[in-house]
Amino acid sequence: MTDSRLFSPLQLGPLRLANRIVIAPMCQYSAEDGNVGDWHLMHLGNLALSGAGLLIVEATGVTPEGRISPFCTGLWSDANETAFARVLTALRRHAPIALGIQLSHAGRKGSSSAPWTGIRQLTPAEGGWQPLAPSPLAGRPGEAPPAALDAAGLARIRDAFVAAARRADRLGFDLVELHAAHGYLLHQFLSPLSNQRGDAYGGSLANRMRFPLEVFDAVRAVWPAGKALGARLSATDWVEGGWTLDESVALTRELQARGADFVHVSSGGLDPRQQIVAEPGYQLPFAARIKAETGLPTIAVGLITDPHQAERVVAEGTADLVALARGILYDPRWPWHAAQALGARVSAPPQYWRCAPADAPHLFETP
Repeated sequence: MTDSRLFSPLQLGPLRLANRIVIAPMCQYSAEDGNVGDWHLMHLGNLALSGAGLLIVEATGVTPEGRISPFCTGLWSDANETAFARVLTALRRHAPIALGIQLSHAGRKGSSSAPWTGIRQLTPAEGGWQPLAPSPLAGRPGEAPPAALDAAGLARIRDAFVAAARRADRLGFDLVELHAAHGYLLHQFLSPLSNQRGDAYGGSLANRMRFPLEVFDAVRAVWPAGKALGARLSATDWVEGGWTLDESVALTRELQARGADFVHVSSGGLDPRQQIVAEPGYQLPFAARIKAETGLPTIAVGLITDPHQAERVVAEGTADLVALARGILYDPRWPWHAAQALGARVSAPPQYWRCAPADAPHLFETP
């Protein structure tokens, strides 16, 4: 066995992870009234047995209109909490993986259809709703403009994040990730492309960061110190005049000062004019700079599918953890295969120990 850095443990704030592999949040568009169901039990159960160190549940709306679509998960009601409890009980019984949840408000990207039906804004007659945003600026051509949030609306959403975090704590989640990326509400406040307010929440960088930081502070106040809290960021909008990497470094410093344990570094998603050349590791420079300039633990994501590349990311200090999304949907046993390729060992349930390949008889960790 080799001394793989990818498969070494990590202390992420108060949370100890068995290895540096993270399963990123991935929307399934399969909930009913925000309630997770049998699909999520199967989907998350499969991923929980993957051998990764951390599984983060998909973007979960803190209010009904905070969902991306009518089919997205929520955590605003007792019914939502009860549905999650059923799934999490099964995961905890059979998988030692750390469990996180991404809390989100979709903002102007809400009231959308499921992607496999063609992404478009749904009308109220189709089960949609009036989206909310910092400013009444449509996200895509042809969409109706969202309603601009007033002070009461901001307070309501902030309090909804707090209530959802309390529910996540009761459910036993180990980690909360606030979604401030991919063009959703908190990112909409950050970017000058979507935030053109004239009050204390718009204009300067400090003003544009104000509401996301207020949400973070409010969640930090109720989220237990013994559990990890961080945020997902879009490091750049990839559009001239939009949110930048320099601003992401500044935001990370503010989050760090407020007790964040990590940032999960992605990019884009706000504006259809974005110009992205997606190739393996294309977002790694963003995570590397944020980590280098702040020292806050970073999760890197973005077409990192080769085990040796993932090993280099961690071994060279580019990022502290590597997250997989579509790649692990395609290969839910990616951590097993990575461990075999790197000469490492990985956790697996005893029911599967007999399946270790002949050239890696000690692949699985056993008592």
